[in-house]
This record gives sequence, C-alpha cells and structure tokens, in this order.
Amino acid sequence: MPLYDARGKQNRALIIGVSRYQDPRLHDLDAVFANPDELGRVLCAPATDLFLPQEVTPLRPDTPEELTAELRTAAREARGLLLVYFSGHGRVRRDGSDLHLLVGSSRVAQDERRVASHEAVSWAKDVLPRLEASRADRVVVVLECCFAGNADDSFRTHEKPVSLLMAAQPNRRIFSGREPGGGTLFTRAVLDILEHGIEGKECVTFEDLAGELRRRFAGRTTPQGGAWVPRASKQNTVDDVVVSFATRELRPRTPFAVRARRWWRSRPHRRLRLLTAAAVALALGATALVLAGPLGPPESCPPAQELRLLTAPEAEPTLRAAALAYEMSGLNTEPVPGEDDVPDGCRRTQITVYSAAKDQVAQGFAAADRWQGEAEGAEEAPPGDSGGQAIEPLYRPGPQPDMWVPESTVDYLQVRQGMAAHAPATLHRIGPVAFTPLVVGVPAARGLSDVEQAGSGWHAILDDAEDRKLRLLRPSPALSGIGLMHTIGLYLADDGAPVGPDSGAPRPEVAERAERRLRAPGSQYAGSAELLCSLRPGASAAAKARATAAPLVTEKSLADANLGHAVGNCPALATVPEKDDRYEAYYPSGVPGLDHPLIRVAWQGAADAARRQAASERFADWLRRPDGGQRVLTEAGYRGVNAAGRAAPPPTGSPLRDSRAGVLPDVGVEPYTAGQRRVAQVLAAYDTAHRPGQLLFLLDTSTSMADGGRIAGAADAVGRALEVLGPKDTYGLWTYPAPGSVARDRERPVEKVGAGSTDSAAGRKLLARLQRDDGGLVDRGAWMQEALTAALDRLRDSPAERTKAVVLVLDEDDGAGKRPAAARDALSDALAARPRIPVVVLATGRGGCDAAPVRHVVEESGGNCVAGGPGAADTLAGLVASFGTGGQEAGR
Repeated sequence: MPLYDARGKQNRALIIGVSRYQDPRLHDLDAVFANPDELGRVLCAPATDLFLPQEVTPLRPDTPEELTAELRTAAREARGLLLVYFSGHGRVRRDGSDLHLLVGSSRVAQDERRVASHEAVSWAKDVLPRLEASRADRVVVVLECCFAGNADDSFRTHEKPVSLLMAAQPNRRIFSGREPGGGTLFTRAVLDILEHGIEGKECVTFEDLAGELRRRFAGRTTPQGGAWVPRASKQNTVDDVVVSFATRELRPRTPFAVRARRWWRSRPHRRLRLLTAAAVALALGATALVLAGPLGPPESCPPAQELRLLTAPEAEPTLRAAALAYEMSGLNTEPVPGEDDVPDGCRRTQITVYSAAKDQVAQGFAAADRWQGEAEGAEEAPPGDSGGQAIEPLYRPGPQPDMWVPESTVDYLQVRQGMAAHAPATLHRIGPVAFTPLVVGVPAARGLSDVEQAGSGWHAILDDAEDRKLRLLRPSPALSGIGLMHTIGLYLADDGAPVGPDSGAPRPEVAERAERRLRAPGSQYAGSAELLCSLRPGASAAAKARATAAPLVTEKSLADANLGHAVGNCPALATVPEKDDRYEAYYPSGVPGLDHPLIRVAWQGAADAARRQAASERFADWLRRPDGGQRVLTEAGYRGVNAAGRAAPPPTGSPLRDSRAGVLPDVGVEPYTAGQRRVAQVLAAYDTAHRPGQLLFLLDTSTSMADGGRIAGAADAVGRALEVLGPKDTYGLWTYPAPGSVARDRERPVEKVGAGSTDSAAGRKLLARLQRDDGGLVDRGAWMQEALTAALDRLRDSPAERTKAVVLVLDEDDGAGKRPAAARDALSDALAARPRIPVVVLATGRGGCDAAPVRHVVEESGGNCVAGGPGAADTLAGLVASFGTGGQEAGR
C-alpha cells in the first residue's frame, strides 16, 4: 500500500484535552489533563520524527469558539500532515446522530445524551468543514470520547484525504478519564505505540496504529459490558499515512534533507546570525548560496504551480503516491533551464490527483465548452435550468484536468469519439505508463478442472465455470474501463484468438451466451476493487456468496485482495487472508489488457499553456523512468513499461511475485489494436443482449434521513443510478412515508414519478429539492415493510418482457416490532413470489447492510446491498446497470 511520509513538510498537531467541566452533570476527567502534554512530548520525540515543538499545540478549551479558532489556525498553517486529537466528553442525540465534542462550558439537559448545540462543537458542522478547508496533504483525526464511533455516520469530506480513528465502535461509552494520572487508558496505549513502535514494523502507519489498538483492547469491555473495539475509517483515500517512525527494528537514518530542513526551521534566531556572518565572509558566500535552497524554510518558496491529474478510481491511490514522490524529486525541485523563477529546492509543481467513473469523464469531455475549471466544480444550475442533466457533466468529473490517465486506450478512443469538433480541449496521447492484464478470479477451493490458468479461451472458461456453478461478476461496461475491456474480450476473443484490427464484429449468439451467464442480479459493479471489496470475508452479508463468485477483474486488484491490501473502500487487513478465502487468477487467451495511457489535455485560452505543457511533459517523463514513477507503480502491483513502450515483467519485490498473490506474473499483456469501430459494435451487441429494465426506486424521506447528511448522499446516489439507465429502460420514484395525520399514512408510499417513466428530469428535480435544506422530508417514522410490499406488487403486475428490480433506500425500518404479523407475512410472500424481483438496498443507517431487516430483504429477494458512505453512489449505479440496457448510451 502506498505510504504518505510527511517528514520535512510543514506539519501541525492540535492536541485537545478537556478535563474540567462547569456543568455538574458532566463529571471531571482527571486523567485527560495529562493527555495533551504527554502526547505533545511523544510527537516531538526524535523517534517519532515528524513534528517540531512549535508545530504541536496542546489545548484545553473552555468555549467552543476557543476550540474552533485553534482548529482553523492549525488547518490553515499545515501543508503536510495535520493531526487533530480530542479527548473529553462526547454526546449524541437519542438516535445516535449529531456527535458533539464537549468543552469546559458545555451544558447538557436532564437527559445526558442531549446537549445544547451552541455550547458544544459539532463534529459534522464545526470540525469537518474546517478539515475540508485545510491545505494539508493529509489529515488524521483521533477521537477519544464516549460515542466516538458515531462520528463515522456523518464522516464525509468532498476532496480532502482524511483518516479517522475512533476510540470505540458506535453507541458505546468508554472508560476514560478516571484512571490514575499520566493520561487515559486509550491515550496511554497510543503513546506507547507511537513512542516505541510495533514489533516487525519499520514505522507506525495509521492502519498499523488502529490494528494494534484493536489487538490491545481485544480483552477489554465498555461500561455496557460489550467488547471495546477501536474503529478506523477513511475518506477520499485508500493509501496509508505514517504517524510515527519509531521502530523496534534497526532504524534507517532520517534523510539528510529532512534533518537539515528541520534544523534550519527550529532555530530562527541562529538562522539570522548565520546569514549575517555568511554575508560578511566572502569566502563562504558561494557555500551559502548553495545551501540556501535545500536548507531554506518552506515558507520562502513561492506557491507551486498546480497541475490536475484525472484518473480512474482504482488507479487514484497509486497515482497519488507517484505524484507525491515526484513533487519531492530532484526533477521537480532543481533548476530548469529557461525557468529561473523558482528557487532551487522549492517544488515547481504540485499535482492534485482525483478520479471519476468512465461515463462521467466522457460526459465531461463531451461538454468541454462548459466544463468548469474551478476545483469545486459548478454546483449552481444556469438561469432557467430546472436541475436537469445539462448541469451534471460540469461538476461530476471534478475540475478541468491538465492530464488524464484512463484505464485503457479504449476509454481514450471513446472520449475522442464523443467530443465536439470544435471542443476547447485538445487531447495529446503521450503513451502508456503501466500495464495490467485482465483475469477471472476463481475461488482457490473451486479451481477449474479442465482449463489452464493461462492460454484457455473464454468459451472454455465459461463452460467450466457453469459446470462448477460459479457466478460471474463484472464491473459495469458503462462505468468502468475494466468492465468494458472484459466485455470486448468476452465478445471478440471467445475462441482465444487475439483481438486485433482484423477481428470481425461480435456475433450475436456469442454476446447473448456471455450475458446470459453474467445476468445474475447485481452482477455488475462500478469497478473491480469495489467488486472485490464486496466479496471480502466479513465485509457484508453479500460476502457469504464469495465461495461461488468468480469476479472479472484486473491482475493488480486480485493480487491486492489476495494479499489483504486495501481494495476499494475496504481498508487493508491485518494479515493475509487464509488460502480458502483467496482466488486463483485465470488469464483468458487473446483478451487485451489495460495500458493506462497518459493523456495531456490542452485548454484553449489558457494564459500559461506553454508552462503547463512543459510541466506536464516533465511529469510524464519522470513517470516512465525506471528510477522514478515506474518504481512507485510496480511496487503497487502494476506491470511496468519497457523502452519499447510494451509491458515489462514484474521486477523482484513486486507484490505480483508473492506466491500468495494467486497470479501468474510472467503471463504477457495483449495490447488493444482493434480501433474505435469495434468498441461501438461491442456496446451495440451488449445493449441488444439485454432486455430493457424496469426499476422502481423507493426512497425513505422520514426526518431521520436528515441526520448526518444521509438524505443528501441518498439523493446523490439515486441521481447517479438514473444516469446509467439506457434509453429503453423505464423507472418510477416513490417516497415513503406519506404526509398526513392518519395512522395508515406511514404505511403508504407516495408515487412521485410514475412507474414506467422514461423522463429522468422529473426524478432529478425531486432529488434536487430533497438535497436543498432537506426539503420535503416527512416528520413521522417510515415503515419499510409495507412500502416495499406495495412496490413489489406493482412491479409484478407490470408487463413481463422487462428485467425488474426495486431499489430501496433507507436508514432503518421504523416499524420494526410494531406491525401485525399479517404485514410481515405479506412482505415474505411478495419476496418469495415468482418471478422473483431482486431488491437492491442502499442502507445509510448505522446498521448498514448487517441490519436484520436489510439482510432479510436481500437474501429473500436475491438482491444486493450497498452501505452508505464513500463510493456508495458509483457502487449503486454499477448494480443498477445489471438490470437494464445502460451501456452504449448510458444516461439520457
């Protein structure tokens, strides 16, 4: 996993400890008093090797304003790592939402779980926005308070990479504050890990810290008597952050540049005397000029030029690590002939890496004349627009990119085909930066008997997989370049012959046979990493099917899953999965691999176009150097690029060489040479092989959906799912409960958009209203079973020539335990009736996909579940694509 190393950067740590409270209902936390000083001591210790004393601020706030002001300052000053640590009281609402961090003046009501919001600090409204505004590269937050785990429910940042460590799981009080002096139990464990390291580790990363804390607290219980389990979560990143360089192993020396910069910044008065003496001593003048650059304070460097790099979600963590390595490399910090405006030792360029799904990128380039260049995108509809799709391509892909690394040349060809003749953007293909072949993951315990791992055609693999009752799962061709390339292989390399310029158009019977075997409900995902994340042992109820699932993914993502690395939104595992939980990679013969080409994007009218071009080409050159970007890419599990521009075998040390990775690292990578015409033919065959879909979206609009921004995330996910419906698909949008005072209203859904509609504008208009100040929410409980029964009955009564599914979006079933047995029986009958209608659930509540009512609905209907949080919108869209014809013409 890529590691972020903040040494030598301008870091900040805000250590908050609240031990004294004015409200008598809040007992004092004597042990907390020592936390800020003890943690500050450890963070500044030589072994930790990250912070200078002036970069650490201990804080014992009495008022909310005092805390938020210091948080704003730390966030503004940090450029590398921003660490925020809170220990004190925490309170939530009765429903577990709206975590508040209590300061000295905070007051609570008679019900101790209620707190006056203006007298405390809201995690969602006060803390997260300030973290989002920080200029730090990475943010790490540690919350040690009762109900700390509830912070994950509203943990959302738009772009900033943030890692959150919570002292316990949701809805738990903890024993902290009344221990003997020297700090709280939890903080003392953190201190010991940061100061002394972990056995067998060369440093302590965020994931290491969280895993070691879980191990140490495995035998402890909370005041309620349950297990005490520290939790970790991330936003906008799957890579790891080094939080201490302490180690019990032989420690490598800190790089000279880091030590010199730290020495220089830690002695401001001595700096002045040194510079004065250097000015007088002419003999030392040349030396002073040489040293001024590498030893000069970062504050003296001018702002680096920003380049924006757009890529696919699965490549983002690796390319972000490569961009960080480039920023600190000599190529980016040494003088460039003809560009003498940046002092030696300063970063000339900083690269912002972000990602979007394949269809969103294509929409963005197709609407390049209206693609917004600002980082926040375009969030306001133009005058006269009613929230229709015209605005969507302008902000979903993010800001205008200077560079683009799609998953394959096929994605590049599609985008070029869809761009207007006079588009203000010009695409310049520089060449591949990495390769990765496509594979089929077969459970290790169910290996194919009559098929070789390499050299067999798709036809043979499909037959053997069917005999062994394996369920094939694929990323959506509409959302994922991986899914599209797998589909090209299925259709054009059925007999194992390579796909090339002479390949004929796909035969209808071949496409139909392939899609028939891939037509299981929920068989498509937004990407291979999310697909593998859903199959990880213990990830969700859906993981129970992993023993019969055969995912169509990339070699890299399958190796990551087998080795326990982070995949999708699943963090890294503490250990490598057992053999029976791993997959063997099968390489279908003739199927092209991904070549990850680097595309330079030139925008008309850019005042600094020449400088941006030069900076982009320098980065592209570094990215293909063996001692530069190639090292980062191959260490992450990609195949490198040789001097001829073809795939190179993985080097020694590549994770692909690990015997537990389950891959064949010496199998070659086929290039794609068949051109854009074959892509169009494959997508046309894909649409023809699918029956039109009929979807009914059932959306919980009770007031509890406002908590933690759930309704905004749910509306965004449903809107994203509408985008991937094809032109022949239909949908309906119902909400529940109904407004009104009659008791039966809570059991009746409201038909906002009639089933069978093809006009997505009506649905988007309703969703936009829900996203604005939670408009349209109903102040009553939502009884899911009754509303879902009505939705299933309506779909079953509709014409049978369509593929049908219900998409249920909720936080929880408010009618649980309150309804008569007849209502439960009615839902069971509706789920079991034939033909069975799958239910895809977006579960935004604390129980997520593991909540009993959700598990019952998914298992009985043969559907699937997506937990709310990062990536939920794209994951839901991928599953929805399984039920329609969204491929060639995704969206309307």
